[in-house]
Amino acid sequence: MLTSALARDWDTGVASMAYQAVGFGSHHWEIADAAGARWFVTVDELETKQRSLDEPLAAAFGRLRASLSAARDLCDCGAAFVVAPVPARDGEPLVRLNDRLTVALYPFVDGQSFTWGEFGTPAQRRGMLDLIVAVHTAPAAARRHAGPEDFAILHRDEMELALDPGRDAADAPDCGPYARPAARLLAEGAAGVRGMLARYDELAAAARSRSSGLVLTHGEPHPGNTMLTASGWVLIDWDTVLVAPPERDLWSLDPGDGSVLRGYAEATGVTPRPPVLELYRIGWDLADIAVTVSRFRRPHPGNEDDEKSWQGLRSLIEQAGDNVPEG
Repeated sequence: MLTSALARDWDTGVASMAYQAVGFGSHHWEIADAAGARWFVTVDELETKQRSLDEPLAAAFGRLRASLSAARDLCDCGAAFVVAPVPARDGEPLVRLNDRLTVALYPFVDGQSFTWGEFGTPAQRRGMLDLIVAVHTAPAAARRHAGPEDFAILHRDEMELALDPGRDAADAPDCGPYARPAARLLAEGAAGVRGMLARYDELAAAARSRSSGLVLTHGEPHPGNTMLTASGWVLIDWDTVLVAPPERDLWSLDPGDGSVLRGYAEATGVTPRPPVLELYRIGWDLADIAVTVSRFRRPHPGNEDDEKSWQGLRSLIEQAGDNVPEG
């Protein structure tokens, strides 16, 4: 299927193809064409990008298309640090393989890769800040395809179903080894998660009322989405681009001493707002919970990805419970 799509939509003949078990949430292959050039292929499952159970897959596709189009626009505006998709023959940044799957083609980048977690060095953290400043101050043309932030949480409806006090965890569908354990975990930690949702909604309402100061944002500026090449730092994984408050890209960058936030203010003249930083910090955890709940409400085999998701869910529910006031 991939070989056919690459030939049809990118005029790229495949001489070799190797699956790459990297990242989390998409599927990746490294390919070589007949001329020996190397490329990187990403396939996404649209079901994982639905906002709700009843949202058409076409809507999820539209958001992904808008994000990758914005990355392409930013690259075309001269941002050499953007690893953007290669346009297909029709100019589109991605192609639908079928109703469920999309494919995008990228240039292969030689460089040092990193993983999710803390920034390893001050230089890496500063490098990310410089990239984010460049994204936020990009020309207006780079924003023309990007969607607006509406503060929705993917799969929130499924998470709230799991939090429903009228539902018995024992009645959860037995669709995999973590289905009922996840339902029990959510039931036990419901108070903490509901508290997070209430605080998130409060902060989102305040942020939604202010429409000024919005910028183009990457959405996931963590170490795993950077690479260090011979030409410097580059930023990958642009599938969550939105026009949003700048804090969307800043909440996880500061090491706790305010240095990154001060650096951002000095570079842009914009001082990050603590309530909006808190909004995105809570929103990140809620999104992780909701995505994992959705994962375990569907058939799953109990593989390494499932185990990692389960451990992350347990940690997040435990943290949420720690913030519930006693009494």
